[in-house]
Amino acid sequence: METLYLLIPISVVLVFLIALAFWWSLRSGQFDDMEGPAYRILMDDDRSSPAANSGDDRQDGAPPADLRDS
Repeated sequence: METLYLLIPISVVLVFLIALAFWWSLRSGQFDDMEGPAYRILMDDDRSSPAANSGDDRQDGAPPADLRDS
């Protein structure tokens, strides 16, 4: 019974220290997403605007003049 008087406060302090270490790790960015930025660079989310394609006047889908057979 005397050992419980010692072990219970020690376990409560240990749980408190573990919770404090976990809280610190969350706040300091230890669990930040490391793979997200690497995959984000591969995602093609650039949309081509109609103004960017204004130099292309072909409406029929024909190849450009420099690629046509002469």
